[in-house]
Amino acid sequence: MGFTLTALVVSGAALAAPAPQDLTADQERALAAGFQVAPKAAPNARGAIGVNPYIANVADATAADYAAWRTRMAASADKRVATQTYRSARTRANQVTPAAAAVVVHDEEEPDGTSGSNDSLANAERISAFGTAKAKNNVVRIIGSQAELPVPAAEELAPVPEDNGSIPLAGDSGIDGVSAVTTTGVLGDGPHGSTGDGTNDFDVYSVDLEAGLSLVADTSGQTTDTILALYDATGELVAADDDGGVGVASLLEYSAEADGTYYLLVGGYSPAGPLPEDPADSGSGAGGADEGPYDLAITQTEVDRDFYAVKLRPGDVVGGVANGNADELTVFRPDGDQAVGAPGVDASSLYAPESPLPGGGNTTFAYVAEEAGWYVLDVSGLVGDYSVQVEGYRPGAQLDRNKNQTVYLDFEGGRVNTGLWGGPGVRQLSPFSAFLGKWGIARARERAMINKITNAVRRNLEEVGEHGGLNDPRVTVVNSRSHPELAGRTNVSRVVVGGTIDESGISTIGIAQYIDPGNYGHEDTALVLLDVLSDPSGPASLNTYLTDASDVEAFVANGVGNVTAHEVGHMIGSYHTDNLSEVVNLMDSGGANFQNLFGVGPDGVGGTADDLNVRFVEDTYSPAEGFTGTEDTQNVTAWAYPGY
Repeated sequence: MGFTLTALVVSGAALAAPAPQDLTADQERALAAGFQVAPKAAPNARGAIGVNPYIANVADATAADYAAWRTRMAASADKRVATQTYRSARTRANQVTPAAAAVVVHDEEEPDGTSGSNDSLANAERISAFGTAKAKNNVVRIIGSQAELPVPAAEELAPVPEDNGSIPLAGDSGIDGVSAVTTTGVLGDGPHGSTGDGTNDFDVYSVDLEAGLSLVADTSGQTTDTILALYDATGELVAADDDGGVGVASLLEYSAEADGTYYLLVGGYSPAGPLPEDPADSGSGAGGADEGPYDLAITQTEVDRDFYAVKLRPGDVVGGVANGNADELTVFRPDGDQAVGAPGVDASSLYAPESPLPGGGNTTFAYVAEEAGWYVLDVSGLVGDYSVQVEGYRPGAQLDRNKNQTVYLDFEGGRVNTGLWGGPGVRQLSPFSAFLGKWGIARARERAMINKITNAVRRNLEEVGEHGGLNDPRVTVVNSRSHPELAGRTNVSRVVVGGTIDESGISTIGIAQYIDPGNYGHEDTALVLLDVLSDPSGPASLNTYLTDASDVEAFVANGVGNVTAHEVGHMIGSYHTDNLSEVVNLMDSGGANFQNLFGVGPDGVGGTADDLNVRFVEDTYSPAEGFTGTEDTQNVTAWAYPGY
């Protein structure tokens, strides 16, 4: 069982733009762990909860209200699958899946009330009838049950006295083997609470974990907004949860791969970052955390896990949705590596209207297969019955065989309907040419700069050629100066490059209309705003990285081109990746480390010989958005435009 992270989806109305700012070290640490780093706020009377960071490249990650988007997610996903548009999309996609008319039902083979028969990758139940080829069924409904295994009786643990805010000062929980305890505590009553030095009061408990068993920690019974974090003996964070429980409670689940002593931290939510800088130092918090009483239940026991295997072909676009008592789905590649995990996340409302992929359940995933082989699906959740539907389709380009897709870069500004991205409607946007002077580039160089940006985007999309045995991608990248007649044509995706936050009413650098795994929608639109990118300074401004040693035109073209390719990446199916990881990826999320997306090299100066060639590559999903595993954005891009 995995831990639960906050997730958000669905486009919504935008708030006024916050000033771009650097994340503090505490906020970066919290964001990397999947915690929210902005104040949690209910929507106002108009429902405005800020721009949706799933589809936006925001300058300030601290302004993203992850918790507030959770409510919209479920409602929008449910509405989508009830529409005629969705039913039509499935019918159209089934034209290239010969056996799509029938749904195969797979009843779990493990006897009811037992475990151990299908509880690992090695003994996953194979569903050989599933597939996208002839004589296969591209939809399987899995019916199963999580067995109710014996749960140990909980012992009452007396409240641990302060100071118990670090690993060296941790109180002994008594958890060792199959066991359970309940206890109470108060956040804020220690020497580092608001009545002390104000660096935040943490309560830490030691737990002896055993491989093959699962730990579940739950806070409940109070109004204190808690967080839970689990560290190993070296102080490395291995699991975390903000609001996976009911209300403001937290629910952390973790299965250790090896026996050992771990440390469970209970803290209060803080927009400044709820984690200590050093888990061995109880006074190393960022301050500003929620305080109050909490109840804590800790259980370590055997749990039932159910694994199923399906055989996929390269380029298969697979979606899964869980209902009943299943709330987490995890896909493993044939080599056993985790591809994608969806712990209570449903981003299906962001799929293009032409997408046949399912959604609307407790959790949903989408995935594009890299290679042929048996992929394993891990189903987990609460005790009881569940149903999981897995559907497989060929990529959208296969439905439009021999029709080359065009990406149209619109630099002209003018009247644009910002409602496509949750904005206020039709607004007048400044053209690209209006920003050249802010980078110190003469207006006479407009045509040359447009061509350089177009070439940068083309290079980003074409560098996935020969991936997975595919030929070069069938995509053409053009601009509004050389091909003005293509605007609004069939099979043409558009990226508007121009305008400002004030003009558009959307607080972002870039935003896509959809995230479309498999690339089924070919006429969607993205927006790249240029005010933050051309500010005099700031972490998200290209000017920050320019010196007398810079090739200004090359760097600005590459930076704007990379941001534009990032938005195209969403429109063809890639989610955000972790911008705090060591991997530099075109799909890295906004809010931090913009120098990576811009391609600034080790010398810290843009437009020099050591600048990076930022590409679509394999990287971990952005923790803040809830998905787990490793996303192969190169593979997603290659199958969006397969050359065949």
